[in-house]
Amino acid sequence: MKPVAFLRVEPLGDQALLVVLGERIEPRVNNRVHRLADLIRAGGLPGLTDLVPAYATLAVHYDPGTWTAAALAGELERLGRNAPAAARTAPRRVEIPVCYGLDFGPDLAELAAHCNLSEPELIARHAGAEYRVYMLGFAPGFAYLGGLDPAIAGPRRGTPRPRVPAGSVGIAGLQTGIYPLETPGGWQIIGRTPRRLFQPGRDEPCLLRPGDRLRFRPIGPEAYLAFEEERP
Repeated sequence: MKPVAFLRVEPLGDQALLVVLGERIEPRVNNRVHRLADLIRAGGLPGLTDLVPAYATLAVHYDPGTWTAAALAGELERLGRNAPAAARTAPRRVEIPVCYGLDFGPDLAELAAHCNLSEPELIARHAGAEYRVYMLGFAPGFAYLGGLDPAIAGPRRGTPRPRVPAGSVGIAGLQTGIYPLETPGGWQIIGRTPRRLFQPGRDEPCLLRPGDRLRFRPIGPEAYLAFEEERP
Protein backbone atom coordinates (compact mmCIF):
# COMPACT_ATOMS: atom_id res chain seq x y z
CA MET A 1 0.00 0.00 0.00
CA LYS A 2 1.29 3.45 -0.94
CA PRO A 3 2.06 5.51 2.21
CA VAL A 4 -0.13 8.55 2.81
CA ALA A 5 1.79 11.76 2.23
CA PHE A 6 2.24 14.00 5.26
CA LEU A 7 -0.36 16.76 5.44
CA ARG A 8 -1.80 18.86 8.25
CA VAL A 9 -4.10 21.91 8.08
CA GLU A 10 -3.90 24.45 10.91
CA PRO A 11 -5.72 27.74 11.59
CA LEU A 12 -3.70 30.88 10.90
CA GLY A 13 -5.80 33.64 12.40
CA ASP A 14 -9.48 33.94 11.48
CA GLN A 15 -9.03 34.40 7.71
CA ALA A 16 -6.27 31.97 6.77
CA LEU A 17 -5.29 28.32 7.00
CA LEU A 18 -1.79 26.87 6.98
CA VAL A 19 -1.27 23.65 5.03
CA VAL A 20 1.77 21.86 6.47
CA LEU A 21 3.28 19.36 4.02
CA GLY A 22 6.46 18.49 5.89
CA GLU A 23 8.67 19.43 8.79
CA ARG A 24 12.06 19.63 7.07
CA ILE A 25 13.61 21.74 4.32
CA GLU A 26 13.91 19.35 1.39
CA PRO A 27 13.17 19.53 -2.34
CA ARG A 28 10.36 16.94 -2.47
CA VAL A 29 8.40 18.71 0.26
CA ASN A 30 8.91 22.08 -1.38
CA ASN A 31 7.78 20.62 -4.71
CA ARG A 32 4.52 19.54 -3.07
CA VAL A 33 4.01 23.05 -1.68
CA HIS A 34 4.24 24.65 -5.11
CA ARG A 35 2.28 21.90 -6.85
CA LEU A 36 -0.52 22.31 -4.30
CA ALA A 37 -0.57 26.05 -5.02
CA ASP A 38 -0.88 25.17 -8.73
CA LEU A 39 -3.78 22.80 -8.03
CA ILE A 40 -5.59 25.44 -5.99
CA ARG A 41 -5.19 28.06 -8.72
CA ALA A 42 -6.30 25.61 -11.41
CA GLY A 43 -9.32 24.61 -9.33
CA GLY A 44 -10.68 28.15 -9.36
CA LEU A 45 -11.87 28.00 -5.74
CA PRO A 46 -13.92 31.13 -4.95
CA GLY A 47 -13.20 33.43 -2.04
CA LEU A 48 -9.44 32.89 -1.81
CA THR A 49 -7.53 36.13 -1.40
CA ASP A 50 -3.89 35.00 -1.36
CA LEU A 51 -1.57 31.99 -1.47
CA VAL A 52 1.80 32.25 0.28
CA PRO A 53 4.17 29.30 -0.32
CA ALA A 54 7.13 28.72 2.00
CA TYR A 55 9.67 25.91 2.53
CA ALA A 56 7.19 23.28 3.74
CA THR A 57 3.92 25.14 4.16
CA LEU A 58 1.29 26.98 2.13
CA ALA A 59 -0.71 29.77 3.74
CA VAL A 60 -4.19 30.07 2.20
CA HIS A 61 -5.99 33.35 2.90
CA TYR A 62 -9.75 33.33 2.40
CA ASP A 63 -12.95 35.34 2.71
CA PRO A 64 -14.83 34.05 5.79
CA GLY A 65 -18.06 35.08 4.07
CA THR A 66 -17.38 32.41 1.43
CA TRP A 67 -15.80 29.63 3.48
CA THR A 68 -15.93 28.21 6.96
CA ALA A 69 -12.53 27.10 8.18
CA ALA A 70 -13.70 23.48 8.37
CA ALA A 71 -15.10 23.41 4.82
CA LEU A 72 -11.98 24.98 3.30
CA ALA A 73 -9.71 22.69 5.33
CA GLY A 74 -11.51 19.69 3.89
CA GLU A 75 -11.05 20.98 0.34
CA LEU A 76 -7.38 21.72 0.93
CA GLU A 77 -6.82 18.26 2.38
CA ARG A 78 -8.41 16.69 -0.71
CA LEU A 79 -6.20 18.71 -3.05
CA GLY A 80 -3.12 18.27 -0.90
CA ARG A 81 -3.29 14.48 -1.04
CA ASN A 82 -2.97 14.78 -4.83
CA ALA A 83 -0.06 17.25 -4.85
CA PRO A 84 2.91 15.37 -6.40
CA ALA A 85 6.44 15.56 -5.08
CA ALA A 86 7.89 15.92 -8.57
CA ALA A 87 8.90 19.34 -9.90
CA ARG A 88 6.47 21.13 -12.23
CA THR A 89 8.93 21.30 -15.11
CA ALA A 90 12.66 21.08 -15.72
CA PRO A 91 14.21 23.84 -13.60
CA ARG A 92 15.59 27.01 -15.14
CA ARG A 93 19.32 27.58 -14.72
CA VAL A 94 20.27 31.11 -13.67
CA GLU A 95 23.76 32.56 -13.29
CA ILE A 96 24.34 35.49 -10.94
CA PRO A 97 27.65 37.41 -11.22
CA VAL A 98 29.02 38.48 -7.84
CA CYS A 99 31.87 40.74 -6.83
CA TYR A 100 33.07 39.26 -3.53
CA GLY A 101 34.76 41.15 -0.72
CA LEU A 102 36.14 44.70 -0.86
CA ASP A 103 33.41 47.28 -0.29
CA PHE A 104 30.92 44.88 -1.86
CA GLY A 105 31.30 42.22 0.87
CA PRO A 106 32.13 43.87 4.19
CA ASP A 107 31.65 40.66 6.22
CA LEU A 108 33.70 38.34 4.03
CA ALA A 109 36.89 38.48 6.10
CA GLU A 110 35.11 38.01 9.42
CA LEU A 111 33.01 35.12 8.14
CA ALA A 112 36.06 33.42 6.61
CA ALA A 113 37.85 33.67 9.96
CA HIS A 114 34.78 32.25 11.73
CA CYS A 115 34.84 29.28 9.30
CA ASN A 116 38.62 28.80 9.58
CA LEU A 117 38.97 29.39 5.86
CA SER A 118 40.83 31.90 3.73
CA GLU A 119 38.73 34.42 1.83
CA PRO A 120 39.49 32.73 -1.54
CA GLU A 121 38.46 29.35 -0.06
CA LEU A 122 35.14 30.72 1.18
CA ILE A 123 34.46 32.35 -2.20
CA ALA A 124 35.30 29.11 -4.03
CA ARG A 125 32.91 27.11 -1.84
CA HIS A 126 30.11 29.66 -2.18
CA ALA A 127 30.47 29.92 -5.95
CA GLY A 128 31.07 26.19 -6.39
CA ALA A 129 27.63 25.04 -5.29
CA GLU A 130 24.32 24.92 -7.14
CA TYR A 131 21.42 26.42 -5.19
CA ARG A 132 17.70 25.77 -5.29
CA VAL A 133 15.24 28.68 -5.01
CA TYR A 134 12.85 27.39 -2.36
CA MET A 135 10.66 30.47 -2.04
CA LEU A 136 10.44 34.25 -2.34
CA GLY A 137 9.79 36.34 0.75
CA PHE A 138 10.91 39.06 3.17
CA ALA A 139 11.01 41.63 0.33
CA PRO A 140 9.83 41.50 -3.31
CA GLY A 141 12.16 39.18 -5.22
CA PHE A 142 14.18 38.00 -2.19
CA ALA A 143 14.97 34.33 -2.92
CA TYR A 144 15.69 31.89 -0.12
CA LEU A 145 18.35 29.52 -1.47
CA GLY A 146 19.12 26.00 -0.29
CA GLY A 147 22.32 24.09 -0.93
CA LEU A 148 24.89 26.09 1.03
CA ASP A 149 28.07 24.22 1.94
CA PRO A 150 27.86 23.77 5.75
CA ALA A 151 31.56 24.67 5.98
CA ILE A 152 30.70 28.31 5.19
CA ALA A 153 27.57 28.64 7.34
CA GLY A 154 27.67 31.50 9.80
CA PRO A 155 25.46 33.30 12.31
CA ARG A 156 23.50 36.44 11.60
CA ARG A 157 25.14 39.68 12.64
CA GLY A 158 24.69 40.64 16.28
CA THR A 159 23.45 44.07 15.18
CA PRO A 160 21.54 44.30 11.88
CA ARG A 161 22.51 47.03 9.44
CA PRO A 162 19.87 49.72 8.90
CA ARG A 163 20.68 49.78 5.16
CA VAL A 164 21.94 46.87 3.06
CA PRO A 165 22.50 47.81 -0.62
CA ALA A 166 20.41 46.18 -3.33
CA GLY A 167 22.20 43.18 -4.83
CA SER A 168 24.05 42.27 -1.64
CA VAL A 169 24.74 38.55 -1.27
CA GLY A 170 24.55 37.27 2.27
CA ILE A 171 24.77 34.18 4.45
CA ALA A 172 22.73 33.41 7.55
CA GLY A 173 22.92 29.96 9.07
CA LEU A 174 22.63 27.38 6.28
CA GLN A 175 20.98 29.83 3.91
CA THR A 176 22.33 32.24 1.35
CA GLY A 177 20.32 34.93 -0.40
CA ILE A 178 20.41 38.16 -2.38
CA TYR A 179 18.87 41.43 -1.24
CA PRO A 180 16.76 42.68 -4.19
CA LEU A 181 16.22 46.13 -2.70
CA GLU A 182 17.99 48.36 -0.22
CA THR A 183 16.55 47.27 3.12
CA PRO A 184 17.64 46.70 6.71
CA GLY A 185 19.22 43.29 7.24
CA GLY A 186 21.30 41.14 9.54
CA TRP A 187 22.85 38.60 7.17
CA GLN A 188 26.62 38.35 6.73
CA ILE A 189 27.31 40.25 3.49
CA ILE A 190 30.04 38.62 1.40
CA GLY A 191 29.53 40.24 -2.01
CA ARG A 192 27.16 42.06 -4.36
CA THR A 193 25.68 41.39 -7.77
CA PRO A 194 24.99 44.06 -10.40
CA ARG A 195 21.93 42.14 -11.62
CA ARG A 196 18.53 43.54 -10.68
CA LEU A 197 16.43 40.95 -8.95
CA PHE A 198 13.26 43.05 -8.77
CA GLN A 199 12.00 45.56 -11.33
CA PRO A 200 8.30 46.47 -10.97
CA GLY A 201 8.08 47.60 -14.61
CA ARG A 202 8.96 44.20 -16.07
CA ASP A 203 6.30 41.74 -17.21
CA GLU A 204 7.78 39.37 -14.64
CA PRO A 205 9.04 41.70 -11.87
CA CYS A 206 11.05 39.05 -9.99
CA LEU A 207 14.12 37.69 -11.75
CA LEU A 208 14.04 34.40 -9.83
CA ARG A 209 11.21 31.87 -9.42
CA PRO A 210 10.72 29.04 -6.92
CA GLY A 211 12.30 25.89 -8.34
CA ASP A 212 15.06 27.69 -10.24
CA ARG A 213 18.64 26.43 -9.95
CA LEU A 214 21.20 29.15 -9.38
CA ARG A 215 24.96 29.47 -9.52
CA PHE A 216 27.13 32.40 -8.52
CA ARG A 217 29.98 33.50 -10.82
CA PRO A 218 32.79 35.55 -9.25
CA ILE A 219 33.65 38.78 -11.07
CA GLY A 220 36.03 41.64 -10.34
CA PRO A 221 35.11 45.25 -9.53
CA GLU A 222 35.80 46.36 -13.11
CA ALA A 223 33.31 43.83 -14.50
CA TYR A 224 30.80 44.86 -11.83
CA LEU A 225 31.01 48.53 -12.83
CA ALA A 226 30.88 47.69 -16.54
CA PHE A 227 27.75 45.57 -15.95
CA GLU A 228 26.12 48.44 -14.09
CA GLU A 229 26.91 50.87 -16.92
CA GLU A 230 25.37 48.53 -19.53
CA ARG A 231 22.12 47.63 -17.80
CA PRO A 232 19.00 49.73 -18.52
